[in-house]
Formats: sequence, C-alpha cells, structure tokens
Amino acid sequence: MEPRETASNYDKIAYHWAGSSFNRVNGIAQHERALKFITAPGTALDIGCGSSGRLIDLLIAHQFAVEGLDLSPEMLALAKKRHPSVIFHHADICTWEAPRRYDFISAWDSIWHVPLAGQRAVLEKICGALQTDGVLIFTSGGLDGPGEVTNPCLGQPLYTAAPGIPALLRWVEEFGCVCRHLEYDQFPPEMHLYLIVQKLPDGPARA
Repeated sequence: MEPRETASNYDKIAYHWAGSSFNRVNGIAQHERALKFITAPGTALDIGCGSSGRLIDLLIAHQFAVEGLDLSPEMLALAKKRHPSVIFHHADICTWEAPRRYDFISAWDSIWHVPLAGQRAVLEKICGALQTDGVLIFTSGGLDGPGEVTNPCLGQPLYTAAPGIPALLRWVEEFGCVCRHLEYDQFPPEMHLYLIVQKLPDGPARA
C-alpha cells in the first residue's frame, strides 16, 4: 500500500484519535523515558503526528519548540485546531527533506506504514535529521526478520511493515546512532516494539 493510500484511509478515521474515547496516555511513559536522555530542550519533530496532539502537548510541556508532520489532511486539520501556533508539515516522510536538525524526534506508530523496501532510507533520513546527542524514539513490529501485513483499523485497511530487530539495530549503528533502549511494551499479546536511539558525534564511538 502506497503512503498516499494509507493517508487517505486515515482521513476517514482521523476523528478517533482526536476524540474522548482515545487513550491519551498511549506512548507517554515511553516518551518520558526517551526525554531523560536529553540534557536540555531544543527543537522537536513529531512524525506522523496525527490528530490527538498528546505528544506535542508533552514536548511543549518539556519546553521544546515542536513541529508536526503528517500526510493525512484530515489528521492535520484536527491537529492545527488543537495547536494553532505549531508548525505543521503536510508531507510524505519518504520524500520530505528536513529543513533543520532536531534535538528530539518522535515517530510513534507512524513510519511502520512506510513500504518495507523504503524503510531503510527513511530511517537513515530521520537519523540524519538529528543533532549530535539528539534522541529518536520510534516503533516497529518486534519481528526477527522482515514482514508486512494489511489489517483493518476502525473499518479501514492499514498497511504496516517491519524489517526485523537485527536489521533495525544494524541500521541504527550504520546511521551514526546508538540504541539506548529497546522494549516490547505491549507483550503479550502484541509484538509492539519501541526503540530509543541517540545520535553520536562524528568520528569514533565514545568509550
């Protein structure tokens, strides 16, 4: 499934994440853990920000200057209503070029919608958009090898893919970062995985 098709399907259900029935603590504890690796607030980017605004609220509370990115127009319309002063980018992360480097990037339950063949390039791009010592938190499927599936969500088909944990760890190192934390945070029954990675200075790894 191509990203624009995924975005179109999200348009039809964008209300869910902005509504009172959505669990707004989803992912918050994990982000609080990631933020402990930041020495001082700076700039932050929420990739696949969606319509809930909960992660943007958290980052603002931690005194970050936050930007959001999403390919779903309906998601962004709701996000802008909640945070009219935040800069939002209507873009596909597969083709978007970051205008600056960020101290903190979240890609929570978002880049796993990128077609499997494009996930390496997207992760490389995101790691490249980190400042030195910047932190990225992102989710993936907790698989040992590559896999992809399309499942219904609120009546809409949504595609997700995962390259597998060995590939993710290898790529993180190749892209100049180190994994600070890896956890199955919904196991069992879900194979939901999140990683916290940090950008290393250029040159040899630190002792």
